[in-house]
Amino acid sequence: MSQSYQTIVGMIERLHRHFLDVLRVELRRLGITDINPVQALLLANIGDDDVVMRDLKDRGYYHGSNVSYTIRKLAEAGYLTQARDPFDRRAVRLEITAKGRELCQHISQLQGHLMETMERHGLCEPKLAEAVDSLERLERLWADYVRYGRL
Repeated sequence: MSQSYQTIVGMIERLHRHFLDVLRVELRRLGITDINPVQALLLANIGDDDVVMRDLKDRGYYHGSNVSYTIRKLAEAGYLTQARDPFDRRAVRLEITAKGRELCQHISQLQGHLMETMERHGLCEPKLAEAVDSLERLERLWADYVRYGRL
């Protein structure tokens, strides 16, 4: 196995944890103590979309019991509402509340600040685009392996 591949595999996990730490610091700065960074990230991923809970699972971002628990906690804290879809009673529609939108705006501003900082440190768009391309290829490769049991 190449050293670069091993480094990437480890780095993916570390980057995710570090980003959650960034969100933790931001939540603390904002004085938000009723949700955790994972819940804040899910809220930001929903954003202004009209989302059915199943869509979050289908996108591959979250697993069944994890997303259900996180959604329930976000609803209890007043960041979103959930209601049965009037046409498909099995589906649960999620809608961000004003409190949730406010937090999403803070996270969006944080992302903008982080992007500006990255550019000042030489992480320009072409370098990021190349990294995205490589990671998308790796994601497809891993997804195909999971789906088909081989490459």
